Amino acid sequence: MLDVSARVTVSSKNRITLPATVSRQLGINSGDTLLILVRDGYAVLMPEPGDYSDRLRGLHREIWQDVEPQAYVRQEREVWGEPTGNPRSS
Repeated sequence: MLDVSARVTVSSKNRITLPATVSRQLGINSGDTLLILVRDGYAVLMPEPGDYSDRLRGLHREIWQDVEPQAYVRQEREVWGEPTGNPRSS
């Protein structure tokens, strides 16, 4: 089921006006940039993150929960045939 927060009309110049209730709820201000994702016949608008690193931080953290980063990289380098030593220590 589709959750509809508001209904807007597309103008003759293909513009829409974002209702104030929606812009307040999403923290969107005049001049902000929105991203438009088109998926399966739907357009989804969302505020562009100010910092993509902050936005993605913690994404899929459950996958990496029990992984030690240095050991993981060392193992991958061995698979690739790259040296596993610390190049800065030489």
